Amino acid sequence: MIRLPRELLWIGLFWTTTLMATEEPKFETLRKDGKIEIRRYAPLIVAETWVDGDMASASGTGFRRIASYIFGDNAQIAMTVPVVAEPQQRAEKIAMTTPVTIEPQLDDISSFASARRWRIHFVMPSQYTLVTLPKPLNAEVQLREIPARIFAALTYSGTTNEVTAQEKSTELLNWLRAQQIETIGSPQLARYNPPWTLPFLRRNKNLQEIRFTAP
Repeated sequence: MIRLPRELLWIGLFWTTTLMATEEPKFETLRKDGKIEIRRYAPLIVAETWVDGDMASASGTGFRRIASYIFGDNAQIAMTVPVVAEPQQRAEKIAMTTPVTIEPQLDDISSFASARRWRIHFVMPSQYTLVTLPKPLNAEVQLREIPARIFAALTYSGTTNEVTAQEKSTELLNWLRAQQIETIGSPQLARYNPPWTLPFLRRNKNLQEIRFTAP
């Protein structure tokens, strides 16, 4: 019998779940200009991890860490006092949403190509709270509640690497500068499709948090 590598099984499970449960972060469109939108995103919870390396290797490592959490490898032991433990149990599997987002940690240069540390996060389904989500046992995976924020979003198709991500980020930043809109923090790359999707059918977004007052 052929045994597939565990990471390939995770990828298959992830995208099967994604196709079955296509919940995406909720947002309100405040302004639209071609492929660029200004969106107000509702509050959400993410499972995230920090990874060192280039974008490709960091994406794979981060994916595997969080996939281990959401697909039930988050075994927990419930403790009582004095020293009594219940049998080890597997945590529930968490339905996934899209997209999977990667954000470079940057110093002075906002560049996907030059970054060597990344934050990868998956959005948790909206029915969960920080109280009801299983606590990650891997210290490298953290849950974080993100308040409502406003982003500029540039949508595009095709395969994405550091070069493409940087080109789209530059395009978005140039548009924001022309509109005299102030940016906040690092750019983000959001990907929505499984790796076997034909390039022209893939959906990607370059996101940049901004300060924006709707007219």
